[in-house]
Amino acid sequence: MAIGDVQAVEDTTDVHYVDTGMYGTAEYGSVYIIDGERPAVVDSGTGGDYDAIADALAELGIDSLDAVVLTHVHLDHAGGAGRLLSDHPDAQAYIHERGARHLLDPERLVAGTKDAVGEQWSYYADPVPAPAERVVRLADGDEVDLGDHTLVAHEAPGHAPHQHVFHDPGEGIVYTGDAAGLYIPAVDTIRETSPPPQFDLDQARRDVSTIVDLEPETLAFAHFGPRAFDAEKLSGYKRTLVEWVEAVRQKRAALGDDEVVIEHFVDHADESAGADVWGEEKAEAEMRLNVRGVLAYLDQQE
Repeated sequence: MAIGDVQAVEDTTDVHYVDTGMYGTAEYGSVYIIDGERPAVVDSGTGGDYDAIADALAELGIDSLDAVVLTHVHLDHAGGAGRLLSDHPDAQAYIHERGARHLLDPERLVAGTKDAVGEQWSYYADPVPAPAERVVRLADGDEVDLGDHTLVAHEAPGHAPHQHVFHDPGEGIVYTGDAAGLYIPAVDTIRETSPPPQFDLDQARRDVSTIVDLEPETLAFAHFGPRAFDAEKLSGYKRTLVEWVEAVRQKRAALGDDEVVIEHFVDHADESAGADVWGEEKAEAEMRLNVRGVLAYLDQQE
């Protein structure tokens, strides 16, 4: 799939996804578009990839959105939300109650993101603050009524405490956010995601179990694209998380310097499947972010 391409999600009536070209990389960032009674998008990209989303809406003939549904407030998922609200005055943003304040005033989130992603900030755009009256705060079990679709929010705080996965039982889809890892369709692999500062291994594994218990037909990964539900593959991802954290733990014990640990894993990023698909720049940036997240998690455990 190429940057800017729009495809239907198989076995659905009106759900599509667009490759936003996030970080200048194909098959890394996807935004889902529900072309139903109340048109909606699920997640909103970095803001720097906004044109791809706008073009996809135009291609599908959607002139007005009713809902911008955000799995969590990290800026690769929520960075374009304020601009979507500005361009679609009938739309409301739906977000975890713990993340809503960052949509209203993104200053702290921007600072944290710049610190986390470093030079990759060049792929972002400064987020547009959302009007308070157009932000709907969601708790576990709350529903987003889209007329012919209903999205049910389920807590999934292992990646970030302000994350929900959204279940559309009518379509058999779970929009996973980052709770099920990073799916690489070219090699049918799920990679770990463990960003700082609030990654929690045990909770992340429980989040996968939450998705499995919903028994969907389709997993709609934000990174990247839809895949048929496979409980065995998700169980494998839980093992991947444990092995990943243990690898960082052991390397920290051996090297004794966190910056050296980070550089060790970055130096070996080209050996991962991600480098073959995403390219060296993105693979190394992803590795740096994930190692830092595990190191922060280990500090919390100590």
